Amino acid sequence: MKQIRSGYHEKVCHDIIRLRTDKKGVCYPNFADSCNRSSIQIALEIVNLLNKPVIEGTISDQAAGNKFESITRDFLVQAFEQLKHLRPGEWKYSIRKTISVYNQYEHLAYIDSILKKDMVLSSALKGDYIVKPDILISRSPASDEEINSQTGLINQNEEIANLTPLRAQNQKKEILHASISCKWTIRSDRSQNTRTEALNLIRHRKGNLPHIVAVTAEPLPTRIAALALGTGDLDCVYHFALSELKKAVVSLKNQDQLDILETMVQGHRLRDISDLPFDLAI
Repeated sequence: MKQIRSGYHEKVCHDIIRLRTDKKGVCYPNFADSCNRSSIQIALEIVNLLNKPVIEGTISDQAAGNKFESITRDFLVQAFEQLKHLRPGEWKYSIRKTISVYNQYEHLAYIDSILKKDMVLSSALKGDYIVKPDILISRSPASDEEINSQTGLINQNEEIANLTPLRAQNQKKEILHASISCKWTIRSDRSQNTRTEALNLIRHRKGNLPHIVAVTAEPLPTRIAALALGTGDLDCVYHFALSELKKAVVSLKNQDQLDILETMVQGHRLRDISDLPFDLAI
């Protein structure tokens, strides 16, 4: 897992992180807020601690966000597949699929089709029900042969387990296992979008609730707190380099940022990206 994490950081540093220079000649990584001195200091220290090659130049915020999604997805494919002995199944990893293609949310497609045909209903009830999370992990339903691989649990002639979505004989749609929001950096509007998406997943499901998490590279703990603190929507927030973030804040002797960072970590609201595959196996 250490090697997989290191490879993840190498891709992030090479493909996304860029060193910029502002009009005053101050050099800063592109995941830092150029107007915030603490953000710049922490981000620079994280880059130093990662000890990976970083390119000078620019990359658009949209391109950085898209690459962060795909690189994080690739990391999860590689890492979570190593844990199949703990969480067996046929897993699929997607980016920005509509949740209505999954078993727990298939009814939303029907609701949406009705609302499109009725302007009165649409004006009264229309909402952003069918969200498209950044990364989705789903499980294929199991065939009876797979279910019976260890012992004869069920057969088609018995009225047993005829409604569970895990059985492929009952239904064919993928079962959503995890919804992962990727935020390269965090601003107040972005944190609100993540929470709104999470609440949609919670309120509109029919069946089990998928894991709902966020992954970020935001260097300022106080901004991470806007997303991490509190419960009820997100399971947890994961930092792309939490160990390096801790060391950076300690070395800079920024007590305010350290206090909020420790609050999030000790309160089980912030973890490292390497924790995420294991948490998904729960």
